[in-house]
Amino acid sequence: MARVGWSPNRLRWEFAEPFDGAETLMSSLRLGPMIAQVLHNRGLDDPLTAGKFLDPKLNDLHDPELLSGAVEAAELIAKAVADKRKIVIYGDYDVDGITATAILHAVLRLVDANVDYYVPHRMEEGYGLNVEAIDKLVADGAEMLITVDCGVSAVEAVAHATAAGLEVIVTDHHTLGDELPPASAIVHPSLPDSKYPNVNLAGAGVAFKLAWQVARAICGSNRVDAKMRQFLLDATCFAALGTIADVVPLLGENRLLAKFGLDGLKGTEHTGLRALLESAGLTGEKLDSYHVGFVLGPRLNAAGRMGHARLAVEMLTGASRQRSCEIAEYLDTQNTERRKVQDDITAQAVEMVQAQGFDSPDRRAIVVGGDNWHGGVIGIVAARLVSRFGRPAIVISLGDEVSRGSGRSIDGFNMHTALTACSEHLEGFGGHAMAAGVTLDRNNLEAFSEAFVAYASAHITDQQLVPVLKIDATATLADINYDTVRSLTKMAPFGQGNPAPVVVVKGCRVLVAPKRIGASGTTVSMTLGQDGVNLRAIGFGMGDLTEALVGVNTVDVAFEPQLNTFRGNTTVQAMLRDVRWD
Repeated sequence: MARVGWSPNRLRWEFAEPFDGAETLMSSLRLGPMIAQVLHNRGLDDPLTAGKFLDPKLNDLHDPELLSGAVEAAELIAKAVADKRKIVIYGDYDVDGITATAILHAVLRLVDANVDYYVPHRMEEGYGLNVEAIDKLVADGAEMLITVDCGVSAVEAVAHATAAGLEVIVTDHHTLGDELPPASAIVHPSLPDSKYPNVNLAGAGVAFKLAWQVARAICGSNRVDAKMRQFLLDATCFAALGTIADVVPLLGENRLLAKFGLDGLKGTEHTGLRALLESAGLTGEKLDSYHVGFVLGPRLNAAGRMGHARLAVEMLTGASRQRSCEIAEYLDTQNTERRKVQDDITAQAVEMVQAQGFDSPDRRAIVVGGDNWHGGVIGIVAARLVSRFGRPAIVISLGDEVSRGSGRSIDGFNMHTALTACSEHLEGFGGHAMAAGVTLDRNNLEAFSEAFVAYASAHITDQQLVPVLKIDATATLADINYDTVRSLTKMAPFGQGNPAPVVVVKGCRVLVAPKRIGASGTTVSMTLGQDGVNLRAIGFGMGDLTEALVGVNTVDVAFEPQLNTFRGNTTVQAMLRDVRWD
């Protein structure tokens, strides 16, 4: 089978092993063979586990007392509230940090705490705690500092804060360093000796769990009052946004938070969230992880990427209806500008990669830098380079005094470990296996680049350079009926760790020739047929298939089965992932 010219990467179809025990799962839960196979592919083999996955309950969330540091932190916070001390929540500027800040701010406002928040400027201050901000907060009367989605690696900054008289509570989920900060309490799912069942909580998930424990501490009981109970239900909306946007695995309680939060967003009464949904044209719509990742998340991120994230936090922490709408409209404008800037930088970066030979087989990583590239979009550009060239990428904005970079990785290559090996060339770095940030002197760019590429070339196999498309099942078009696809949708929300199911149907006839649709013409639409069954197929970014399939009558297709509702009529369609033919 030939690969098509419309995609820059060759995809390797990796088929899941057939599920020998499917009959037990099918009979116990009254499932069809395809969904039983997909559940097996996700490690959900036994009826009890699979049943909980298909019918999740909020009661299945882990008790916050299990989260290391949560009880101690909640007691300290409750005492600070009672003593009317000034509490400042110090958040990160991405969606996870913004929503984590909103969660803790809301629970403290609910009990009339003296609380404020601080979000650093992405370009001027960079990620995490900084001494200048701490000094300003102390001068403004802060007495307790609570970090969200940051702080676990800020040993010196936390030491500075405690020396200045602040009581510091760190809440974070990022990779632990060799030394923990000297805080009064640290809330983190992966602390040494932690027994918390979910090490993959996002920052917003950690904040949600701490807020739950704070509610208990303030209520003086594990059973919170009605007001706090309603708050926790509403807070799942914020936790869902942060969890999905931070691309943590959507399994276990992460999936619970995402699912129930998305369900709650549709009817939310929160002024800021309603303004955000209205600006995106999603009012009253049933939302899924796509809407968070590609519609809502980018709008919230636009504040921090193009300006100051404090505006997004303001919208989500009690701004008036009018003010929330003003901010939402501004974020929409900023998001449009962000797309223009990132497209321009991406084009420059691609030219550099090709000119410098970074896409050659013996250079298994990408490091590119440009003068004063906008620091707010370089992470997105890095992700685009990974998608296009199939190898880890670090994109650096070169400045006169300090240069900042953002990296994205591929499956099986730990970005944080790689940066640790190259740390002698860096001023600082942080992050996790799949994404990280760096700071360095521009004079060290070449040395760092060579060291990072050398490390990647020694640790990335030939197979890892070939992007994999994981196939859940092989089927016929007749198998892709309404009931089957509706059953598959019960596995949503889809995302990291729980991808949308992909099936392969071989030997499809091209009944209606591919045509370009949409304003840009980059989307393809065609109709497939097999043994009397027809199915419409859509492929985003696959417009070139229109020319590539001229004269081709039979294809093998890999796609995500979906339900599409238009004007009240729901039909099954195929969201194309790949196409092959002789």
